[in-house]
Amino acid sequence: MAFNTLDDMDFAGRTALVRVDINVPMAEGRVTDSTRIERILPTIRHITEAGGKVVLLAHFDRPKGKRVPEMSLALVRPALEAALGQPVAFAEDCVGLPAKKAVSELQAGGVLLLENTRFHAGEEKNDTMLAAGMAALGDIFVNDAFSAAHRAHASTTGIAKLMQNCAGRLMEAELTALEKALGSPERPVAAVVGGAKVSTKLDLLSNLIGRVDHLIIGGGMANTFLVAQGVEIGKSLAEREMTDTASDIMAKATDAGCTIHLPRDIVVAREFAAGAASETLPVDQCPVDAMILDAGPQTVAAIKELFSGCRTLVWNGPLGAFEIAPFDMATNAAANAAAEFTEAGALISVAGGGDTVAALNKAGVADKFSYVSTAGGAFLEWLEGKTLPGVAALEV
Repeated sequence: MAFNTLDDMDFAGRTALVRVDINVPMAEGRVTDSTRIERILPTIRHITEAGGKVVLLAHFDRPKGKRVPEMSLALVRPALEAALGQPVAFAEDCVGLPAKKAVSELQAGGVLLLENTRFHAGEEKNDTMLAAGMAALGDIFVNDAFSAAHRAHASTTGIAKLMQNCAGRLMEAELTALEKALGSPERPVAAVVGGAKVSTKLDLLSNLIGRVDHLIIGGGMANTFLVAQGVEIGKSLAEREMTDTASDIMAKATDAGCTIHLPRDIVVAREFAAGAASETLPVDQCPVDAMILDAGPQTVAAIKELFSGCRTLVWNGPLGAFEIAPFDMATNAAANAAAEFTEAGALISVAGGGDTVAALNKAGVADKFSYVSTAGGAFLEWLEGKTLPGVAALEV
């Protein structure tokens, strides 16, 4: 898709309404992870250095259209100021007199944070009056919240239709990375899809088999596919009612020219606990009283070999129960292999999804992939081939 970026806009003497995602985790009134704040800094600095005013629009938690003091963005303001290295003004509403007054008092190069957009019930309903109230505060709308782009809200979609708009640096990076991953990728393309349930990733699998050359299935999902092939899996997690669906997916993949890769060997244990006794066995020899908790070394070796012949990799979900050693072996080893090929310039690697980010961070390679999305639901919906309203609203 085509969209404007910050480079297409003149911000000098103008007010930019910047939709960001600073829905950060907190404990005891303090931000515990400022990753999302760090990622919006390039956009803010571009605008302020160009002589513009930055007015930040954001949601925080789920107040459901009511004012909830513990969900006020005022709590995030200190962390934002620390990251930016400059004062950040605050308005007690995102529309109306408090917002208008704060914007009028803001100087060029200044930053203003407006109160939680979700304090208004009209935000999640994409209310046109609320969107118009926000639009009245500025000259240019900048969407830098890809993670909120899968929702048609007033501050993401409604406002974009009322103003000159563009993508911020983070949004631009996300869209560029996703285009390289599945839009017009260098081939061959491989996808790693893991996690517990096939039922939660049907749309994802259906979309990928028509877009990638190789689909590596891991985690509890793989067990359902193994059952569909007649493999006994003992007490392992599986959706046995989904085996017909798994068989259909494998048949459609064959028709589409996509090769599905399942575990060749498995790591099993009688309990899921740190330090639990485990053993590595061929995939078809799981004891009746054991459960599969990871893929084995033969599987990892095959994945590494596959990566060596691919040019693009999309990753969503772990290959095993990565939270506890030794069941993190396959995920860690495969992730490290992907990182090595990426650093060598042989592979474009794009990853995303909550468990995926956690797994890559645990493996110590998140910063070595070409791009790791923190967008969660929006990233998944894009992989599923769905139109994201917040992105579509930026199209030119």
